[in-house]
Amino acid sequence: MTRATILVVDDEPNILSSVRRALELESFRTEVAGSGAIALEKLAANSVDLVLVDVMMPEMSGLEFVEIARERFPEVVVVMMSGNATVETAVQATKLGATDFIEKPLSTEKLLITVSNALALDKLRDQNAKLRAAEHPEVAFLGNSEAMAQVFTTIERAAPTKGRVLITGENGTGKELVAKAIHYGSKRADGPFVRVNCAAIPSELIESELFGHEKGAFTGAQTQKRGKFELANGGTLFLDEIGDMTLEAQAKVLRVLQENELERVGGSETIKVDARVIAATNKVLPDEISKGTFREDLYYRLNVVPIHLPPLRERKLDIKLLVSHFVTIACEENGLKLKVIDDSAIAALSGYSWPGNVRELKNVVERAVILTGGKQELSSSDLQSMLPGKHFSAEFVRNTPLKELVAAAERELVTAALLANDGHVSNTAKELGLERSHLYKKMKALGIRNE
Repeated sequence: MTRATILVVDDEPNILSSVRRALELESFRTEVAGSGAIALEKLAANSVDLVLVDVMMPEMSGLEFVEIARERFPEVVVVMMSGNATVETAVQATKLGATDFIEKPLSTEKLLITVSNALALDKLRDQNAKLRAAEHPEVAFLGNSEAMAQVFTTIERAAPTKGRVLITGENGTGKELVAKAIHYGSKRADGPFVRVNCAAIPSELIESELFGHEKGAFTGAQTQKRGKFELANGGTLFLDEIGDMTLEAQAKVLRVLQENELERVGGSETIKVDARVIAATNKVLPDEISKGTFREDLYYRLNVVPIHLPPLRERKLDIKLLVSHFVTIACEENGLKLKVIDDSAIAALSGYSWPGNVRELKNVVERAVILTGGKQELSSSDLQSMLPGKHFSAEFVRNTPLKELVAAAERELVTAALLANDGHVSNTAKELGLERSHLYKKMKALGIRNE
């Protein structure tokens, strides 16, 4: 039975022949290449599990090959071979991404043990990545719709690579969940996941947050501080709401992405960083580029793998699955017996437009679970009472003065916007086109409490 596909790369035909024979006797499917260039072509054209490559080859050395191969095909396991191995060469190969190093002349026993161990280690890493993802239930998001199936496929393909990802979609659609799913499904899952909300940080502090600062760099900088890029070293940096970042900060982020290095605010030391950047925004960045508020060169640096999350109103087929999931979580977290939501309730939820998207749905379901007390089966009336718009019956409109109707509409609009922004008043004010102080006054006048 075929066990795995192995590509052997060496400029010596007798090595290719002997290694191929030994591997095929153990049921490995084997390909050979006489140079690094040919090997790269075979990797592009075929599904390969492991590459055995010689260090000393003309035109393209094994070390040059592994650097290119790991960049283009990060899921492939690489084992180096050498007849004159040194500790320095082995260390360099490992830094470039090689899993193991085997010395020539190759004995069949040692070859097979090395190959088997490398494949087993890779399988274990994949299993650990899946277990880590399972340990983080907040990264598990659901959907049966075609739109979400495309999202899941893109996440699965992007996660094990080094490619930068740009996630777009309205507030509340789950952009941070996608970023976490990519991180925990990657080979960086053991590293940190660091989130920066670019919209929530004042413009004068964003550079210090991202790049850190030295002691005395500005008033109040009493100690040295490492920035988010440094904190995310070896892991993932999630730049949320990147469309709200200042142009000056954008220019410095672009430099870090190009050079993989930075200088802290007020410092002169060049610091190397290795953080995979995932960005997200609820804005249409090409429109922001046209307005002159977002750099086109940064957009193309970030938009290597685009993922667009559809609003909930465009994937209502997923509501039943999401509601079931949120009911289970809410009951477990609040120590309640599992409740059931009947089909009439699902129909009521499906008839709502969900301006706050999945985040708003989760809040409504949790509220219903808590406020219905010991009731075990929730009906449409239970859920409708939790939804905005409940006051706008025909009778209410006929019998209510216009001033009160306007106030009710404003109350629902502001409440929905707060839900969509997780209660963040500054972000809500920006979304509604209001000054923060004006929004606070309006909330007070409308009797809205932001808890």
